[in-house]
Amino acid sequence: MPTPEEFTEGKVLLIDKPLHWSSFQAVNKVKWSLKKHLGLKKIKVGHAGTLDPLASGLLIICTGKFTKRIPELQGMVKEYTGTFHVGATTPSYDLETEVNQTFGTAHITEALINETTKQFTGEIDQKPPVFSAIKKDGKRLYEHARKGEEVEIAYRKVTIHEFEITRVALPEIDFRVMCSKGTYIRSLAHDFGQAMQSGAHLTALRRTKIGDFNVINAISPQAFEDEVTP
Repeated sequence: MPTPEEFTEGKVLLIDKPLHWSSFQAVNKVKWSLKKHLGLKKIKVGHAGTLDPLASGLLIICTGKFTKRIPELQGMVKEYTGTFHVGATTPSYDLETEVNQTFGTAHITEALINETTKQFTGEIDQKPPVFSAIKKDGKRLYEHARKGEEVEIAYRKVTIHEFEITRVALPEIDFRVMCSKGTYIRSLAHDFGQAMQSGAHLTALRRTKIGDFNVINAISPQAFEDEVTP
């Protein structure tokens, strides 16, 4: 285990964020553990890329002087695995909100599913979900959404490096995606459903890689606390 001085000089920690935890909670757990068990009263701790509470997986947390590396780490290609539920949409594009519309799926075949992935490979235009933390007119988009306010959301260019279907058991489709910074997998689910003349929303998401960092080398926030406990 690194010394308190090494944490202050800077460490890159690989944390496997549990489902239903916010990224902020995971950072706070690490910071609290360092303060309580290693006596570090003042230490900078930050993460390199938010994961939604409904997603699990790799969260890179930097300490001390390595917090300056966060912008560089945020720009790395990310890999996700997860599940789309086909035939229904939700306002948030995931399980945060209830189903608001249902669609037919009888026409959906594995051939159509695999063909549709080609439309979402390379540089694409993507509109972020209205239930997201992006700011518009000084407020988070989700704040507007929860008040029922209509907001105009601009498309942005993102890159999908790889898009692989790993299991089809309708209404569920499992996938693996490698993508650029700023990509919303929830939006990918929504747009993918539309492209198949149906609807879809995200029901499971796990971040497995950021650049060369892999979740198989990550530990839970609780395991981190156990490691730094004398």
